[in-house]
Amino acid sequence: MLRTRLWTAAVALPATIAILLFASNSVFTVFIALMTAWSLYEIIAMVKAKAVETLMVAICGGGPAIYLLMNGGGSESTAVIVVIAAILPILALVALVALEGAERVPRTWLVAIGALWVGMLFPYFALLRNAPGGIPIIMLTFLLVIASDSGAYFVGRSLGRTKLLLRVSPNKTVEGAIGGLAACVVAGIILRPLLAPRWTTGAVVIMAAVVGVLAQFGDAAGSAFKRVAGVKDSGWILPGHGGLIDRACSLFFAAAFTYYYLLG
Repeated sequence: MLRTRLWTAAVALPATIAILLFASNSVFTVFIALMTAWSLYEIIAMVKAKAVETLMVAICGGGPAIYLLMNGGGSESTAVIVVIAAILPILALVALVALEGAERVPRTWLVAIGALWVGMLFPYFALLRNAPGGIPIIMLTFLLVIASDSGAYFVGRSLGRTKLLLRVSPNKTVEGAIGGLAACVVAGIILRPLLAPRWTTGAVVIMAAVVGVLAQFGDAAGSAFKRVAGVKDSGWILPGHGGLIDRACSLFFAAAFTYYYLLG
């Protein structure tokens, strides 16, 4: 399994970085549109959607994705709609699973929540990257999320004692969460001169701290969704890693936040 994971990373990571750095805005938008469509397919597969539910995913997820990719998300009203329709429901799902257990979530809710979660948040990868000055900032965001994930893993494995969200993700600990947040902030300070030289250290620290929290919420959202759906992975497209949502969920909230932080 480790060898498979490494081979997948060796192929997928350079290809993704090359597209991110060198593709035109229109080509990158098409790339993210295809990735969004595949992620919506993973939602359909995870919930074992029937015909009507598949149509619901296509409408609730595909419609907002097309709108955001074609029109951008810079208005305050768009940001409010995204928070209310996509972010709050998936966070409510995490809270419900954490407090009551996965069996308490109605299946129909899962279909709608998953469609809005992916359809409204995945396009922000394109919006952020294609914004003025967006390429180094999206690279910074990706690296901060990696730092958060790595810090949480290593600190949690060595020092973790207090369970964080036992019913959502049994291996997550409070100590690991703190370690991930600290690693994210330190990474932001180190990377600022290279990727965000025009930003003050304070601005990067604020961004890194928020991204560190959102990355962990995003990861919890993916875990909660899969737990309710009764699956281990969101899909199979990345051998050894699972599905596209498995790799992207910790980035969803972070990318949307960073987009508006950059515009601000």
